[in-house]
Amino acid sequence: MSSIASSRGKTSSAKRGVEDKTIQPGWLRIVHWINTIAMVMMIGSGWQIYNASPLFNFTFSSALTIGGWLGGALQWHFAAMWLLMINGLVYLTLGIVTGRFRKKLLPISASGVIDDTRAALTFSLSHDDISKYNQVQKLLYAGIIVVGIVVVLSGLSIWKPVQFQYLTAIFGGYDIARYVHFTCMALIVGFLVVHIALALLVPKSLRAMIIGK
Repeated sequence: MSSIASSRGKTSSAKRGVEDKTIQPGWLRIVHWINTIAMVMMIGSGWQIYNASPLFNFTFSSALTIGGWLGGALQWHFAAMWLLMINGLVYLTLGIVTGRFRKKLLPISASGVIDDTRAALTFSLSHDDISKYNQVQKLLYAGIIVVGIVVVLSGLSIWKPVQFQYLTAIFGGYDIARYVHFTCMALIVGFLVVHIALALLVPKSLRAMIIGK
């Protein structure tokens, strides 16, 4: 009986240890939620700006936009742009300095991504240890960092095509830069949809991003 009790005690202690483990550090939680606010502002105002000069044969509902008109949307967009850029630089700097990117996002292998994608599609992908990212998560998180950098650079080339003429030229000119910017926005929205869906399916990951444990 004593051995059983001892075993149960060790199990409960192990569970408490897992629950008390800090998964998301404070600095990451702060930049994550600031980034969430900035992205909502950027997307909503960006859709209003898009409506003023659509690239395709559709516009976004006014209920989904921010700013009310072009001038107002531009003010919201530029304010959110600075918030996103500063917050993004803090995130990139701390992610590199603390070694989090290296530990969490590397390595990534094609075979691993294929295997984990197959497991996810068959609902057999384990989420027991949310402190470790699977290969699909690694690819998505690494990819969205690259997309975030491109969306900022393409946005700058659209905002100041003369002052940043060399940057605009890299994107193939002002018109193509607009398409690049729109594509990056669509990828970010797609990522957010998947990200939110996974957070709802695995509530403990959302809890970790709120309280850290």
